[in-house]
Amino acid sequence: MESGGIETKIPPGGKKIVVAGNPNVGKSAIFNNLTGLYVDVSNYSGTTLGMACGRYKGDVIIDTPGVYGLTSSSEEERVTRDIILAADLVINVVNSVHINRDLFFTLQLIDLGIPVVVALNMIDEALQEGLKINVALLEKLLGVRVFPTDAVNKHGIDALKKGMYFARPGLVDPAVMEALKKVSQQAGRREALFLLEGDKEIGQRLGLAVGTGRETIFRERRSRANLIAEQVVKEVYKSKSIAARLGNWMLQPLTGLPILALVLWIVYELVGVFLAQFVIDLADNVMVAYYEPAIRFIVGWFIPPESVLNTVLAGQYGVLTLTVTYLIGLLLPLVLGIFLVLSVLEDTGYLPRTAILVDRTMSSLGLNGQAIIPLILGFGCVTMALITTRMLGTERERRISTFLLALGIPCSAQLAIITAVLAGTSQYFMLLYLLFMFVIVVGAGVLLQRFLPGRSSPLLIELPPLRLPGLQNVWKKTWTKSYQFIREAFPIFAGGALMLSLLDAYGILWSLRNLLAPVTVSWLHLPAEVADIFIMGLIRKEFGAAAVLSLQMLPLQNFIVMLTLSLTVPCIASTMVILKERGWREGLFVWAIVYVMAFIIG
Repeated sequence: MESGGIETKIPPGGKKIVVAGNPNVGKSAIFNNLTGLYVDVSNYSGTTLGMACGRYKGDVIIDTPGVYGLTSSSEEERVTRDIILAADLVINVVNSVHINRDLFFTLQLIDLGIPVVVALNMIDEALQEGLKINVALLEKLLGVRVFPTDAVNKHGIDALKKGMYFARPGLVDPAVMEALKKVSQQAGRREALFLLEGDKEIGQRLGLAVGTGRETIFRERRSRANLIAEQVVKEVYKSKSIAARLGNWMLQPLTGLPILALVLWIVYELVGVFLAQFVIDLADNVMVAYYEPAIRFIVGWFIPPESVLNTVLAGQYGVLTLTVTYLIGLLLPLVLGIFLVLSVLEDTGYLPRTAILVDRTMSSLGLNGQAIIPLILGFGCVTMALITTRMLGTERERRISTFLLALGIPCSAQLAIITAVLAGTSQYFMLLYLLFMFVIVVGAGVLLQRFLPGRSSPLLIELPPLRLPGLQNVWKKTWTKSYQFIREAFPIFAGGALMLSLLDAYGILWSLRNLLAPVTVSWLHLPAEVADIFIMGLIRKEFGAAAVLSLQMLPLQNFIVMLTLSLTVPCIASTMVILKERGWREGLFVWAIVYVMAFIIG
């Protein structure tokens, strides 16, 4: 059965329960507590948005993106709107600290006429802020059940589990109800509200004219939300906690930039050094020393070692060797690490503050402040950084950040070898290398910002309070996103390994050296052996860079090789991730453009 564009299997008599609310209100924590774990993550049809679907008893629960309303102004809002239209009941999660803001969305749900219960989450933080909420009065004014919760510590979850089945339509604004009666004669009760609010997409879907009173309806709804909040919220005392002061310091350039530098250094040491070098080297050595020989022995037992099929399955680039080694030895530790870091930064509330701090600087590259995370992580591992581009708000921003990472962000392993090679020449070549890379990355970003179609999203971001993350919630998000990514990446990596192994089996891979000779010898004025470096760089960038140490070249030639190799597309793992995230057509286009630019600049 399909629920708003998501394939879900609902038992007979089961309900579709949707968890919805503003960003950073604790929806995922509520969802985790209701379902126990993520059962499945599916992309909403026609989008890249992943929806988490879980089970509670015989019902299906769907976790939706955080939105401020149900309009068609963004992909997240359109998807959430369509899922809610197909729901049997909605659990509306509200942040107790910002109840006046969140009630606008609550009232829109109530105006839809859909059965609703309210999870008044983060009630503990409201008390810490000196806010006392009259829950009984809030229930009376909204006309729906309200359950105070602290999802991180599981307070109030049992009451919510029992009470959500008492969901009922709330008290609709009388003026809106009168208008709905006229419109609902032509459309369904829920669709009627969107027609009344001027939702052109719903109008086109139903073939009906839309109203022009959106601004009036929204203004009245905002006033009503403010009035309800004034009646139910009482400020017992006003205090500024240490967390609130620290949160403010993080936003001020004078204090925020040193804090950002410290956090990025910790993240880099954890992910870029410990994980991307020590853990991955260890895992890679285990796979190469034990797993791959075992696979070659087993395959060789049934298939002659000299055959093409043996090379395809268990050769250096075999489907059973390279694919599994990269997925388990390389990609899995990276994916787990990066999603763990992102989950911690997100749940603590630090990530939005970082985005605000650097937003003005990043805007010159056609990006908003959130893009600082992928770009910084690229210096640890470009493969890992490419995965995090999905956190950016628009396709345009994902394209720009992907291109910049593919073009000019060398990983930590490559940086170490570049430093070793150029340090043996002259300090001027090291400075020249840094200058070239900086100018190329900034110049490419500025040009993409100017000429790439579309618009980057402004940074409209909610600032949640700083808090300690819930370990269970962080781990569940980390594992679920990692599992989903590996599952999607497997066929792409297998396809890439199959292509490489076929090229290797038929001797095409190394004959590319002769094809590259006009470029490496005639164009770049380098030894013919340098072609091997670029071919090895396709597999692992640091392998190609390390091979430079064995060649006797002039300092200028070393500089040209390092610069050109740094600008070519990263290793096969990063290339496969680009193809997965951007699609084959766009991924191959980026790959080709970056290579052409690298050799032209070189």
